[in-house]
Amino acid sequence: MKYNILFIICFLLSFASLAQGKRIQIIHSDNSSIDEARLPGATILLGNIVIRHEGIKLNCKKAVHYKNENFIKAYGDVVLNQGDSIIQTSQYTEYNGNTQKALSWGNVVIRDSKMTMSTDTLNFDRTSQLLFYKYGATIKDSINVLTSNTGNYYLDNNKFQAISNVVLTNPDYVLESNHLDYYTDSGRAYLYGSSTITSDNNLIYCEKGFYDTKQNISHFTRNARIEYDDKEIKADSLFYNRNLGFASATENIVIIDTINNSVLKGGYAEFFEKLDSAFVVERAVAITNTNKDSLFIHGDTILATGKPERRIIRAYHQVKFFKSDLSGKCDSIHSDQGNGLTQMFRSPILWSKKSQITGDTIQLLNNTETNNLDSLKVLRNAFIIDKDSIGFNQIKGRDLYGKFEENDLRFVNIIGNAEVIHFVRDEDQALIGIEKTSCSEIHFSLRDGKIETSKFINLPDGQTYPPSKLPTAARKLRGFLWREAEKPMSKHDIFIKDEK
Repeated sequence: MKYNILFIICFLLSFASLAQGKRIQIIHSDNSSIDEARLPGATILLGNIVIRHEGIKLNCKKAVHYKNENFIKAYGDVVLNQGDSIIQTSQYTEYNGNTQKALSWGNVVIRDSKMTMSTDTLNFDRTSQLLFYKYGATIKDSINVLTSNTGNYYLDNNKFQAISNVVLTNPDYVLESNHLDYYTDSGRAYLYGSSTITSDNNLIYCEKGFYDTKQNISHFTRNARIEYDDKEIKADSLFYNRNLGFASATENIVIIDTINNSVLKGGYAEFFEKLDSAFVVERAVAITNTNKDSLFIHGDTILATGKPERRIIRAYHQVKFFKSDLSGKCDSIHSDQGNGLTQMFRSPILWSKKSQITGDTIQLLNNTETNNLDSLKVLRNAFIIDKDSIGFNQIKGRDLYGKFEENDLRFVNIIGNAEVIHFVRDEDQALIGIEKTSCSEIHFSLRDGKIETSKFINLPDGQTYPPSKLPTAARKLRGFLWREAEKPMSKHDIFIKDEK
């Protein structure tokens, strides 16, 4: 029993000694007094006051010290130092030595080696090394100025957690967010909730992201988009290097060009802001809206280069395109939106309404003002096929030159080694005969893919045969190949890979 009492006494003495070690120490004051009537249990300190407690030093002009409560109120030009790391100035500070918590107000300014913060009211929890404010603050470091309504500053890792009306101002841009975590040592900002970054060059929006304000490198997710001039880039994930003007995007990519009324989509894209260029892969598709009827172009890779007035779209490998009245396929395609010229290379095939058109190279020219098809060139081995109920109308020659009216191929000139097989019908569409003729040049007028009139130049050789007089084997020109099964019938068909 004696040992137990002795242990308790030793414990109490140790605790008292430990508590005494945590007492606020008054190092100096010019004057002190006690006024029990007005401030019971307090000592009033005046002039050049120096106070210490557990690694902090406090200077002020006036203080009220509650010794029993281990509590002090400091007034007038208050300076609170935590070692060499934190210097705080204010007009008033309350400090509790037991909880090691301070509350300051009146032009509060706090500095460390990384930043300067100013606010009207500031809480300082020394145990958790946390500064927090609820009525607005401004934080400045070597690069940025950060303001917010409420926030926390974690001294251990130099992290600001700014909440509500957060604005980070950089010489090159302004970042606004609902919630931002900012590290003053690295200059890295982590964005949460609706956030925008606005500069002279572009606007960035996301609902989650990361921004390195020193390196100008960022990564945005959740409804991320970049807007600049008349373009908008959207994706599930966006990486952006502001110094290089370079962005890469992943998943559900949409690049909108409002000047050319066009859209690029795909699974991965890279965008070069200074060159005004982009390339897209993984189900890449370029969409051009022409008179409320969109043209969809797909290729393994789509490359868009140049300023809006001279934009060039290139698609490579297994290219297909679809429009309600026009579709086609080839190995590669080159479309100059400045002059309206589209060129198809390597085994190109074009379907214009009911007509199938092939050749070594196909060129289409758009009217840049109306976006309607204007003319057509098929160079080398030109071949047009149109399916009749009992056969195929065919036009063949070295080169073909065509003219469109309201996106309908209306006039065709075949130049060089021209040949034609035409199922001639009367007004009631009854078959009259089968025309088979060859000459050096033929001019046709068409409507809905059917020949209305024809004009043969330079000694035509041929005639119109009764159907019974022209054998089936003779009803197809050399090189005939009907490829209807390959024709895209909808915008979804452009992604179908045909067997080689």
